[in-house]
Amino acid sequence: MAMDFRRETLNGLAEQVRSAKVSARELVSHALGQIDALNGRLNAFVAVDGDPALAEATRVDETVARGDDPGPLAGIPIGVKDLEDAAGFRTTSGSVTREHAAIATNHSVLVERLVAAGCVVVGKTNTPELGCKADTENPLFGPTRNPWDQARSPGGSSGGSAAAIAAGMVPLATGSDGGGSIRIPSALCGLSGLKPSLGRVPTGGPEPPGWPGLSTKGPMARTTIDVAYALDAVIGPDPSDLHALPMPEPSWTAALDDPHVPMAVAYSPNLGYAPVDAEVRAVCERALGVMSDAGARVVEIETVFAEDPIWTWLTMTNSFLARSVESFRDTPLWARIDNVVQASADAGLKVTGADLARAMDECHRLNLRLVRLFREVRLLVTPTTAALPPLCGEPGLINGEPDLNWVRFTYPFNLTRSPAGTVCAGFSSGGLPVGLQLVGPQHGDLVVLRTMAALEQALALDSVPPV
Repeated sequence: MAMDFRRETLNGLAEQVRSAKVSARELVSHALGQIDALNGRLNAFVAVDGDPALAEATRVDETVARGDDPGPLAGIPIGVKDLEDAAGFRTTSGSVTREHAAIATNHSVLVERLVAAGCVVVGKTNTPELGCKADTENPLFGPTRNPWDQARSPGGSSGGSAAAIAAGMVPLATGSDGGGSIRIPSALCGLSGLKPSLGRVPTGGPEPPGWPGLSTKGPMARTTIDVAYALDAVIGPDPSDLHALPMPEPSWTAALDDPHVPMAVAYSPNLGYAPVDAEVRAVCERALGVMSDAGARVVEIETVFAEDPIWTWLTMTNSFLARSVESFRDTPLWARIDNVVQASADAGLKVTGADLARAMDECHRLNLRLVRLFREVRLLVTPTTAALPPLCGEPGLINGEPDLNWVRFTYPFNLTRSPAGTVCAGFSSGGLPVGLQLVGPQHGDLVVLRTMAALEQALALDSVPPV
């Protein structure tokens, strides 16, 4: 099949299936062929099951043949991040503690909605153990590699999904973002990605969410219009999600028919506390120049937050990780658990109820700072990461110096529950993608999406890696 998923749109692919110009079975066969050809180098998928996928694709084609509606995402092959359920697959979460988990008999709410829209699950994508790091590697499956440079990380924790999309294995995958886990790998792999407002995409289901109040699920794709198109199929409340928001405007895709930049945006190169690599900053500021040329008044703000809210974020996430793995502490599995997870769980045991309450108070204060900011501008713009894609297993380099916390720009906006996206701003001198982060006001997802789409058009970059 002469097709490159990286040169197609989701709507275009689905329309070809709906009109029987291309069959869903051909799309899925192409995905399986690309996975077979590339996954040995990239390790983006950790489980693939072709026969059920082809059978499901055949059912989509039979729906088309009957003249029935196969859905807006008809025949689109998808990867499912290995932190959520897809029927017929184990959900290992990249963890030795779940290596032998029972095979899921039902989809997660997000996957169920994608399948109902016509998608076909082809497999599960890699994630760091329990989604706890910005580097996608774990004791079960090893590292995922970046399609732009296979010595480098695709970021995390949705790194398997990002690498699979960037390499053209699938045009769509699921992700989740509790501290940057959609935005970071999207930026490092040259994709556009969105962390929707908390509650836009349901995180409910039979089990409580892993990082309640912080992590947001969402579809991942190559471009903003594809992300919006997939979101239209999955946004809306679910009764099992305590944070669910009401159904928003009828179509987010239609809202991008006339993308434009806001009249005024705030740019903060460091949020007030974050060192940033000079090359990353230079690429981001060139993109800001394009945004300015497109009509936005760019106001530079040195300090958004008085200090790095890392301890607020860690207070919450460490307690969540402790809850998830503490029952394994005195078992032989403990020694095989990722060192970062062990250390986080140790710290989480020391978190008190009062500590958690103070962390929640700080979330409120951080959001109040943004409320004041958004009275003056429509968006906040920052680098997405402080460093270029690091080598696999290594920290990011900021101006040549290793820095373990090279992702300081993303987790504040999980604490504030803000919608936040990333677009490819350009490339380093070595050809590595650099992401620009766009943060909107509470529930201002469409402001973020419109600006992402407008900036994509204005930059007109070819963000397809040479795989």
